Amino acid sequence: MRVALSLLTLDPRIAGGSERYVRGLCHALGRVGANAYVAVVPRNAADVTGSLPTVVAHGVPVERGPARRARTLAGLRYRPGALGAALADAEVVHYPVTVPLPRTDRPTVVTLHDLQHLDQPTSFSRATRFFRGRHYDDAARNADQVVTISGWVRDRAIELLGLDPVRVHVAHHGVDAFWLSDEPTVAREPFLLYPARAWPHKNHERLFQAFAQLRGQRPELRLVLTGGGHDWPALPDGVESRGRVDDATLRDLYRRAGALVFPSLYEGFGLPVLEAMACGCPVAAAAAGAIPEISGDAAILFDPLSPEAIATAVDEALAMPPERVALGRRHASGFTWDESARAHERVYAAASR
Repeated sequence: MRVALSLLTLDPRIAGGSERYVRGLCHALGRVGANAYVAVVPRNAADVTGSLPTVVAHGVPVERGPARRARTLAGLRYRPGALGAALADAEVVHYPVTVPLPRTDRPTVVTLHDLQHLDQPTSFSRATRFFRGRHYDDAARNADQVVTISGWVRDRAIELLGLDPVRVHVAHHGVDAFWLSDEPTVAREPFLLYPARAWPHKNHERLFQAFAQLRGQRPELRLVLTGGGHDWPALPDGVESRGRVDDATLRDLYRRAGALVFPSLYEGFGLPVLEAMACGCPVAAAAAGAIPEISGDAAILFDPLSPEAIATAVDEALAMPPERVALGRRHASGFTWDESARAHERVYAAASR
């Protein structure tokens, strides 16, 4: 079967988990996929598809902001040109970043990463809510098959969008072998790690309040932030921001941190939780969104609305016994991109019937 992946709305500058998903899926399809694949990508994402045959859309503007993106996408919708031709030979077209462009008359699969704009509308501008409603919700309703990245997102999609459960499928993210390296264990250091952009739902303010409580009893403790957007005028005492870091640096931080603290209020998956576990890092994480599903029994969960609960859970994570750390590593190793790719291929087969 011939399958095309259209990735024209992927922006590696801001995509975060979506970019990890696309990279992991494409590389795995190149390793274990049984179909013939072609990927269509914007010019700033030409390196994400691994060994898959790839068409780079040099003529498509790389835009930021919902209004400018909407204009670009409208042009692709009504004048797909050569990009539409790139999909013409496909038997199934998959839109891993949800927005179905360029349009096709072939059977389609859409990946739905979350429904945050419906669950937490105040986190978005009116323009962004309109954009998501038009290009995400309608895409899921109109697709032949829908992939969700967790069972939690699947349940929300069925409830909020009225989707037929028969055509909504779960394909979890994977953890690359890179994070599960067998390098010797290094000594844990007195710092907490939180890898997340400074979006409101990432809940940094409550984390700072909890960290201040922890510092009262542990004055040596530090909090290290990674990810973009940390442009506060000043950070609290003991808090430092590394900005965007590469994977090697992030893995080193996971391996040395006393614990990962992950207080996000909303996650469709929560991949840093598994990456940290894979590196042998104790995890304290929010009991919110898909995080309990993904973390299983290997993380210490807390109420993310309570700084006191965050502080208590972090204290427990810092004292986590080795056997529970080992449980986390085994748990993370059960999530593989190869199995995710096989799950996607089952959805492609369903769409082609």
